[in-house]
Amino acid sequence: MIVTVNGIGTEVPEGTTAEGLLDLLGHRTDRVAMEIDGTICPRGERGTTVLAPGQNIEIVSFVGGG
Repeated sequence: MIVTVNGIGTEVPEGTTAEGLLDLLGHRTDRVAMEIDGTICPRGERGTTVLAPGQNIEIVSFVGGG
């Protein structure tokens, strides 16, 4: 199925969870914020939030610096 991640169409397997998407894309799950169709997906719900075709997902990585 196709979901849009940060503006780019991305093929993911059916049944992929929000957390699974982060794993597929190589993101550290503790260092990102995730929004699905305009709503923040809390870290505690990512493992049970199953993605649907056509959803728009925004992922923002936190970067530290000094």
